[in-house]
Amino acid sequence: MEQAHSLLLNEDACSRLGEHQRAEFVFEWLRFLKKLLPVADRADVKQNQKRLVEQLTTILTGSPGSSTRWLLAHCLALLYRVGDSFTSSLTVDRCNDIIRCKDDSPSFLPTRLAAVACLGAMYEQLGRLLISSFKETVANLLKALKGAESQGRYEIMLCIEKILKGLGVSAVPCHRDIYKATRACLTDRSMAVRCAAAKCLLELQREAVFLWSTELENVASLCYRAFEGSNYDVRVAVSRLLGTLLASSLEPKQAIAPRPGSRRSCLEEVMELVSSGFLRGCAGFLRASGDLLKGTNSVSRDVRVGITQACVVFISTLGGAWLEAHFSCLLSLLMELVSHTRATQSPVDAVCCRRCVSFILRASVGSLLGEKAQIAAAKEICQAISKQKRAIDIALCEGNVETRVSNTDVAASQHVLVCALLELGSVLQDLGSSAAPLLHDASTGMLDTVISVLLHPNVSARLAAAWCLRCVAIAIPAQVAVLLDRCSERLNALKSCPEAVAGYSAAIAALLGAVQHCPLGIPHIKGKVVMGLAEDLLRSASQNSRISIQRTQGGWLLLSALMTLGPTVVEHHLPRMLLLWKCAFPQSVKELDSELRRGDSFTWQVTLEGRSGALCAMKNLVVHCRELLTDDVICRVLPLLSCAVALLTQLPSLVKSYGNQLKNAVTIFRLRVYEILALLPPKTYEECFDTLLKQLLNDLTGPENMACAELSLLPTLCHNQDLALLGPALQDMDQQYIEEQLHGGSIGGTLEYDPFTIFEKAQEVPAPLPPPAALTAAAVQLFGVIFPHLTIQQRAQVLEQFCECVRLLKGARQQTVQVHATAAFCCTLKGLALGHETLGPEEVQKPGLSLLLGALESSNALLRCVAAEGLARLAQVLNEPNFTVSLSLMSFDKLKTARDAVTRTGHSLALGCLYRYMGGISSPQHLSACVGVLFTLSQDNTSPEVQMWSLHSLSMVVDLAGPLYRSHIDASLTLVLRLLLLTPHTHVEVQQSLGRCLNALITSLGPDLQGEGAGVCAVRTSCLVGCAVMQDSPDCLVQAQAITCLQQLHMFSPRHVNLASLVPSLCVNLCSLYLSLRRAVVACLRQLAQRETVEVSEHAVALVKELPRRDNTQLDVTIKEVGLEGALFSLLDRESDPRLRQDIKDTLVHMMSSAAESELAHWLKLCKDVLSASSDSAVITLVETNQEEDTDDSSAFHAKREHSGPFNSLRWSTRVFAVECVCRIIVQCESGDPAHFDMVLAQEQRLHESTDFLVLHLADLVRMAFMAATDHSEQLRLAGLQMLLVIIRKFASVTEPEFPGHVIVEQYQAIVGAALRPAFSVDAPPDVTAKACQVCSAWITSGVVSDLRDLRRVHQLLASSLVKVQGGRDVLNPFYNESTFTMETLAVLKAWAEVYIVAVQTTRQKESPAVWHQEQQQEQCEDHGTAETAGAGLLKLVQGDLATLSRLWLAALQDHALLTLPPTYASQLPATGGSFYTAETVEQVRQHYCFAWAPILHATALWLNSTEFIMVDEGPANLSRPVTPTSMGQSTTLASIKSPEDVSTERLHLILGISVEFLCSPHSQNQMENITSCLRALQALLDVPWPRSKVGNDQALSVELLSVLHRLIVTRESPGVQLAVLELVRQVVCAAQEHVREKRHSAEVDDGAAEKETVPEFGEGRDTGGLVPGKSLVFGALELCLCILVRKLPQLSPRLAGSPTGQGGLPWSLSVSDCRLVTSALGILSELPSICSPEGSVSVLPTVLYLLLGVLKELVRGFVAANRGILVSGALQALRNVLSCPMSRAEKSRAAWVELLRSALSTLLECWDTDKMEPVVDEETLLTALTIFLLSASAEVITVEPLLSLCVCKFQASLESKDPMLLSRSYQLLASVFQGPTAVAGPFIQALGRQLVGYLQQVEKNRPQTAAELQAVQDGVGAMEALVLAAEETHHIGVGAGSQLVTILLPILVSFLLDENTLASAPAASRSLHESALRDLMRIGPQHSAVFKTLMASAPHMKARLEAAIKGNQESVSAKATPPQVSGKHIPSIQLKTNFL
Repeated sequence: MEQAHSLLLNEDACSRLGEHQRAEFVFEWLRFLKKLLPVADRADVKQNQKRLVEQLTTILTGSPGSSTRWLLAHCLALLYRVGDSFTSSLTVDRCNDIIRCKDDSPSFLPTRLAAVACLGAMYEQLGRLLISSFKETVANLLKALKGAESQGRYEIMLCIEKILKGLGVSAVPCHRDIYKATRACLTDRSMAVRCAAAKCLLELQREAVFLWSTELENVASLCYRAFEGSNYDVRVAVSRLLGTLLASSLEPKQAIAPRPGSRRSCLEEVMELVSSGFLRGCAGFLRASGDLLKGTNSVSRDVRVGITQACVVFISTLGGAWLEAHFSCLLSLLMELVSHTRATQSPVDAVCCRRCVSFILRASVGSLLGEKAQIAAAKEICQAISKQKRAIDIALCEGNVETRVSNTDVAASQHVLVCALLELGSVLQDLGSSAAPLLHDASTGMLDTVISVLLHPNVSARLAAAWCLRCVAIAIPAQVAVLLDRCSERLNALKSCPEAVAGYSAAIAALLGAVQHCPLGIPHIKGKVVMGLAEDLLRSASQNSRISIQRTQGGWLLLSALMTLGPTVVEHHLPRMLLLWKCAFPQSVKELDSELRRGDSFTWQVTLEGRSGALCAMKNLVVHCRELLTDDVICRVLPLLSCAVALLTQLPSLVKSYGNQLKNAVTIFRLRVYEILALLPPKTYEECFDTLLKQLLNDLTGPENMACAELSLLPTLCHNQDLALLGPALQDMDQQYIEEQLHGGSIGGTLEYDPFTIFEKAQEVPAPLPPPAALTAAAVQLFGVIFPHLTIQQRAQVLEQFCECVRLLKGARQQTVQVHATAAFCCTLKGLALGHETLGPEEVQKPGLSLLLGALESSNALLRCVAAEGLARLAQVLNEPNFTVSLSLMSFDKLKTARDAVTRTGHSLALGCLYRYMGGISSPQHLSACVGVLFTLSQDNTSPEVQMWSLHSLSMVVDLAGPLYRSHIDASLTLVLRLLLLTPHTHVEVQQSLGRCLNALITSLGPDLQGEGAGVCAVRTSCLVGCAVMQDSPDCLVQAQAITCLQQLHMFSPRHVNLASLVPSLCVNLCSLYLSLRRAVVACLRQLAQRETVEVSEHAVALVKELPRRDNTQLDVTIKEVGLEGALFSLLDRESDPRLRQDIKDTLVHMMSSAAESELAHWLKLCKDVLSASSDSAVITLVETNQEEDTDDSSAFHAKREHSGPFNSLRWSTRVFAVECVCRIIVQCESGDPAHFDMVLAQEQRLHESTDFLVLHLADLVRMAFMAATDHSEQLRLAGLQMLLVIIRKFASVTEPEFPGHVIVEQYQAIVGAALRPAFSVDAPPDVTAKACQVCSAWITSGVVSDLRDLRRVHQLLASSLVKVQGGRDVLNPFYNESTFTMETLAVLKAWAEVYIVAVQTTRQKESPAVWHQEQQQEQCEDHGTAETAGAGLLKLVQGDLATLSRLWLAALQDHALLTLPPTYASQLPATGGSFYTAETVEQVRQHYCFAWAPILHATALWLNSTEFIMVDEGPANLSRPVTPTSMGQSTTLASIKSPEDVSTERLHLILGISVEFLCSPHSQNQMENITSCLRALQALLDVPWPRSKVGNDQALSVELLSVLHRLIVTRESPGVQLAVLELVRQVVCAAQEHVREKRHSAEVDDGAAEKETVPEFGEGRDTGGLVPGKSLVFGALELCLCILVRKLPQLSPRLAGSPTGQGGLPWSLSVSDCRLVTSALGILSELPSICSPEGSVSVLPTVLYLLLGVLKELVRGFVAANRGILVSGALQALRNVLSCPMSRAEKSRAAWVELLRSALSTLLECWDTDKMEPVVDEETLLTALTIFLLSASAEVITVEPLLSLCVCKFQASLESKDPMLLSRSYQLLASVFQGPTAVAGPFIQALGRQLVGYLQQVEKNRPQTAAELQAVQDGVGAMEALVLAAEETHHIGVGAGSQLVTILLPILVSFLLDENTLASAPAASRSLHESALRDLMRIGPQHSAVFKTLMASAPHMKARLEAAIKGNQESVSAKATPPQVSGKHIPSIQLKTNFL
């Protein structure tokens, strides 16, 4: 294929190829040429033009395929446009000659078609350059048109369209001729020709004014004829033409000169034209007159559907502004249309007509109008409703009804009302809460108007009004309860009016159904009210026969709707429901028999209505309250169902006795029986199977029910893939609502067929089928349910009966029975497969197979698809390879012999489906056979249908074969490509199947497509060529297949897909008329956006710039202004398809995540434009006002109109998504550059780079949040508040560079206050208020505002909510469910808790900043100044309400504790509910408590900490009622008053219980905030002595707490959590210590001081020393500490010591937090022996010492590289704690401690011995540890050999060190040892004194040169002084030893002195030593004056040296006291910092 990439065709390479490869080669060359010519050098093109034209002409005459000829035509025209156009006329003549040629052979046809295509392309590209030959060409084409076959006519129409496009106004001379020729084509028998003709006329009308002026009526009539027998594509094309013409006639695009007979139409005339077509169709005068006389209606449905679509195009073309201006008139005309008697002659026609008008309204009002215009439209609709209702009311009131009002008038009025009410409901649902102003508009009186229709005499109007009320409720949930009350009152008041009973009961049912869409629910009491109403209606039904039916139906309708409220409501009413059901049915079969013998027609009608309603209520119980369906309930219901089944057998006799008036009631009763039984377990009603089976067989095959609702039965049984074979009819489309009426003879559903569907959950209006059709569907479902439970004999008999019926019947009835039987059996097979059950032996299989094979050869395509799916299911159920093979062989045989298309299509599909559920095809032989047969069938040119089905089957085989198909890939690709190139464009269904095949082949190849081998390249090129062929197709579904294939290619081999060509094709189709194509486009964009966002955006913008202006759509303008992403926002606003909307959102999110940071300003502006683009878009303008403290923030802002940018009137849902996008951008930036949240950094970087940062757009962010938070739409308000919350959290700590000490957000406090205030208004929904509370607490706690006066604004909002909360459950919101009170209350309490926590923390920070810093080491501390000021003020703000808050917090915590009890303790829950929830809302409120409990727990613990559990007067101050439950000790009854001790204990256990339960629960994985809150709360509790003593006294509690904390350590890696856990463990250990200490003290006091020897020992271990795991606190703490130590220092574990984790030879680096963790663990370890008994301490000591020394060992060997200072000090402190433990001196344990400590000392001494491989040890730390041992351990541990000698040796070695630092530290430690106990100090003095003296005496010779050496000498002197002191205090050395040592020390000090001459030039260290020695001499001399004098007297030279030093010192002191006056010339007054010399 690479050889095809050249300017000229490589004819040599081409000639070597076979025929099919040559066609592919030529197509690839033409593709390349198409891309090359526009960018090639013109000179080069002109040079080769002649040869190129020859080559292209050769291809033209070589019978090219359809795709090739179009590409050829384009290239030829492009060549003349780029090169010389002189010879173009020759080519035109050549093409005309070819067209004139008389050769009619099939082989010449492609050449003729290619010539036609070339003419079209050349005229389109060259335009007026070919004007000279224009008339001749058109004449030639029109002449050829007359004798052309369908392909020729199709191509000629397209050619003429292009000629018109190219020539524009120059083609006017031929317009009339073209029009005449095209008229015939518009009604052609070929649908493709009709489409082409419509496109041609659409192009013609651009310049041919007569089409939409003088000829408008004729063209309209022509279009109506074109709609007759049309398909979907024709209706789309012709409706586009007709709609455009109608719009042009109303508002011409160009000014036209007044001509005779031409004038501008008015809307009434246009609609009159539409109405005539809609009512009379395309019939001529005679036929129309005949139909009128006969009273028949000749207008087919497809004409009406086509006209409907044309109306939509007409309105869309004129635009939203026109619609807004003319809506009133348009509505009136549409209402006239739907009320016309010709439109509604039969119920079916009426439904069709109503659907058409509803579609027009929905497609225009729903798509074109913004929110403001929609509100205006809703008002107009209200007026229309009111007008109709008034007319009927007046007519009904004027005398006798029979004479005044005809049924026709009522019927006409009902259709108008239905359309108007349904559209009004849809508008309200679209508007959502933005519709609130419409409801409150008194002039409209919308609710009154709608409610008045509930009394209409016709059921359709009443149900439509009820549905409209439901839409009101969904849009504005606060109205549900109000409307329920209103309807209930009216129903009670008008019980005697049948219309009122029916209307109001339907309205209440609809409103109850709306509750499913209202998260805030309705008050629980409303369920009781409805239950009461229903009971009343049912009880009174028999009192008045005139309204018995209405009351019966109304009562059961209410009860059925009540079930939708769910089990929490229904369980309270279930006993009464069971009683009502019991009353509705006879108690036994005998009673049923007696019923049958009495009664009349009316009685039976009422009875059947009642029983149908009861069964419907049962069905809804099963559907909505499955958990209430206990065995007991089923047992009580089953006898009733048995009676209902028994009655089924008697129904035919009833109909025979009482006539057809019972027929509808009988049908509905049977339907209800089938529905409920299908939902129950079949085992429960086995005894009824025989009766049911007879009834089902009769319904499915009997003559009574012949309603063949195949579109309701079969599509659900088809596989989704196979539905593609049935064309667009069964695929999703924009016009589904009206198009579905045209297919399969189905009857459109409507609400009056089954009023009991009005409360279903669907958002759209329910469209239940007529009862007979619904009965058939229910019978099929029930058959599928009970068949698996039949005996083998019954199964065989039933299936044989099906087969026999089908065999015996003929014609339409046979097809109906076949559809029913096949559907029933397939439903059965599906159920068997899903339940993994078997069908049975051969006697069952044989008739079943026969039934499916018969259906497989049916003329009904849908039935064939179902049969193929049934065979696949049969193979799955039987799971026998032999059976599956036999089926496939049978299909092979049939395909070989059969010649009819039906058989071949059915069996070819069966081959593809057969292995669908068998795990795929695993046999190569079977695969080869399948592929061979399907290859042959797919090349059958005589039958496009066979080609389509076989290719579809081949695509499934490719999928099922998987890797096994690789050997057939090349052949398959060749076949697909050849067929794509050859298949005419008129056979689009074949091309669609080819697309599915190509897609399957690409998927099969998968990642192999990335390869670079020759074979892979060829395959990849073939795939790309195939995609290109499909992209050029005019059919949108084929283009969708092409895009899907390219998407697959891009997934597997992205670099080989050319985005430069793919993205433009995607963008062009974003506004396609076909939903499938738009879905494919957006799905592909979504994938591309994940990888190449920037490239996609660039290509999209580049495309729009290149497009000619005439083709620009609004979307193109949007792309040009705001890029592809802006266009996607526009599309999102316009689309209603959920799948497409989700894909658009995903695409935008992917684009944003890739490009938002780099194009921040663009994305933020885009979101702001979207948010501003409401119909009342506004920006915030700050007004200069003097705001006092109490000024309302909202008064500071007003809205100012401004241009809303590229978007116009976007919906609230789109704006909500824009706000979510901004929040995503903020979160995304958080993980990016730190400058996004740092103003200083952002401004600096902005100076040097052209980058953008989020902080620079903060003003826009805040304004966007404000706009959203103050919108009419509640959803947008919630999104705005969430955005405000995100902004506060992310920017609260960003400082303002211009105002130090302030943060940047502070300037927006007024906006924040104004945004929050509306959320606290009286009418604000609870969820909005709850979210606002969250924002309030975030704002107050953020520390942004330091001034209390400013803070008080937001504080007042929270305070007002607190007042509301205090009202409690007694003041519930009347509009919403009680759970919303819980939600709001907990949100308020949580907000206050968060404020209180921050207030306490900041106050503590102020009081003890050092401690605070240590506690907050893992958190980012706020600015100290702000925190201090705000903290103190915050506490003052909270303090006033603290008494109230503490009670509320405790009450909330107890509620939460009760709700977290396991289900087994449900009986312990209070019968009336908790403090903040009712018993009925238990399930709903759990989530609210889960959201709020943690901060409340923390705040409560802090409050208890502040009061130290001291009870104060906690009377109900500021409370409207006592809110704390009695168990909290607040009951006012004397009998239950508890002591303060009991209350405090309960509070402690409450907090402990909640915390432990949460920390133990597995669901707390991602709730780090809650875990932290629990730990902080427990810490706050244990800071107080009283709870600490409680925990200390209860060892079981302590152990349990430790085990929970241990689990937390293991499962949580967060350093903050682990540190908090260890702090808590320390507190628990501390509590235990205090407990043990108290016990010991008590024992000592009790036993008296004299008997101390016999004092019992307390602590763990008792007498045995054993520590029991699970019961021992010490053991638990040891486990926990060990866990931390081994995780941070794996070397401590012998198992891990040699592992890579444990020791890799490299330093083990620990972070600061790791070091703190280890230090905390060591600190806890060191305290453990003190809480043990003597024996217990001996048990635990080895472990403690091992771990301590292990850590020390790692430290001194240098394995901990970083942050070791913290760890060293901690480890040494822990060692000191252990050595000084009281247990080491206790009599019982002393000996053991001594032994163990000696071992430890020995281990410590061994640390000095290192291998050569190990690093040098840290001797300083070792010496320090050794010193701690010497000083803290008892003397008997140390004073044994060889330990003592070894200790001395270590010091000796260190004193000989050359390292001055080590020497210094050694002397410091030695000084401590000298002052230690005599038994320890003595040996060290004796051993080291001489060495010390020697060192000091050497100093005179080697004076210190550095500060470190100086320090060593000074520390040596210090050690010598300590030695002197020790000698004086003890006589161990000898009498007078102190004086002797002074005699040694003084000369040494004198030797350090320098003489006067040397001092000036001596180094700094020597001078410092001199000064230090002099100070020491002056201090020591007076202390030992006698020795000093004697020494001075005996050594005159020393005396002189000393005197000289003293004298020099005195002079220097006096010199410093009086500094000499130095002349200014020596020291300049201004000193330069830099020496410039």
